[in-house]
Amino acid sequence: MAAGVQARVLVVARDDALAGPLAEGLDRLGWRTITARGPYAAIAALSDLQIEAAIIDLPSGGPEARTLARRLKAACHPRRLPVVAIGEPDDKLQDFDLILAPPLHPAQAVLRLENLVRLAVAEEEYELRQETFGERGRRLDPVEPEAEPFRILAIGEPAPQFLALSNALASSGAEVVGAFTAYTAFDYLHERAFDAVVLWAGDNPNEALSIAAGMRRNTRLYHVPALLYMREESYLTMSEAYHRGVSDVASPGTPEIETAGRVIELARSYRAQSGVRKALERARSSGLMDPATGLFTRDLFAAHLSRLAQAARIRNRPLSVCVLKVAERTDVAEARAQGWLDRAIPQIGAMIGRLVRVEDTAARLSHEVFALALPATGAAAARAAGERIAAVIGCTAFEAGEGRSPFVVEFDIGVAEVSPTQGVGRALEEAASRAMAT
Repeated sequence: MAAGVQARVLVVARDDALAGPLAEGLDRLGWRTITARGPYAAIAALSDLQIEAAIIDLPSGGPEARTLARRLKAACHPRRLPVVAIGEPDDKLQDFDLILAPPLHPAQAVLRLENLVRLAVAEEEYELRQETFGERGRRLDPVEPEAEPFRILAIGEPAPQFLALSNALASSGAEVVGAFTAYTAFDYLHERAFDAVVLWAGDNPNEALSIAAGMRRNTRLYHVPALLYMREESYLTMSEAYHRGVSDVASPGTPEIETAGRVIELARSYRAQSGVRKALERARSSGLMDPATGLFTRDLFAAHLSRLAQAARIRNRPLSVCVLKVAERTDVAEARAQGWLDRAIPQIGAMIGRLVRVEDTAARLSHEVFALALPATGAAAARAAGERIAAVIGCTAFEAGEGRSPFVVEFDIGVAEVSPTQGVGRALEEAASRAMAT
């Protein structure tokens, strides 16, 4: 490979009929690509570059493309590599993390790649936490797949085409719930858990897009995939739909059973991600966490951070640490003197725990100092994560006692990326010193 080449996505395709426009679009959206024309070139690219995911064009690849996912994953081990297939859904292609029907729009690909890469990192984090907790006599519950049928929420007016798709989903073994209005839909979404949502655009695609956008603004519904089922003559562009939060787009011009297969694929991927998230979140009830905040204790964090650094080197992934120190302000100093800051710290710590991604590790280093370990994350993205958390907490008013105005907590932030030569301890010290010096 040429020196200086940087790529996040490996595209494997014999020709550029499908892969060319997709690669160009991914490059424009910040997901730099490199294209391999066959298995040997693909495996060579994985050994040379920090590839985060692979996309295989099945129609151009021939029979060997159907088994290539297993070879690519083995070449990357122990780093988990999500592999997406462009082709028709097929239950025999179990080695792929997701199968998407062509043509694959770049914005659609980015949405799915982001979810799959985060899932891969979360699965790696689950394995590492099992080791860290096992050393202390605690075992995390295994990730157990749900046996229940996929739960699909179908939102829209009962048009014949939409009813036909709902029937095809039911015939595929899914449990389908219908909602005719946006109000009913959000009632269902808040009351029950669904694996995927199907939105009928009908004569008013803006309402369907508003529902998709509303889901993306909700932290609990953010990852739930949504397929937009719209008429072929609609004025709405696919690009606009994907940028509004839709995961896939289909039309009645495609056979209902094929579209149903695409919905099932989205639901299967989402359920796998949910299983890993739930397994990681159960670590909070292990008895090893800080009792006041539910975060990692200082000693537990140090042990786990060392393991994270070792894994980052082996898996060729970046790792960053972020330190958040309560900033010194007049109203904070008064709240500290009156004991009100002590009462707010558990709430602040709990908020940090909810605001980090499930694969990130949040810890309480001391009374007013918190730390984050962010796997597969560079320094710039780690600072953005710390600033986002600080901004949310900075909008919260904490009680300061009767007759006193509530106080607001801000943070001094320090960030450092762990390098092979620097070591994890030195990176944490550097992040802490930057926070203290702010």
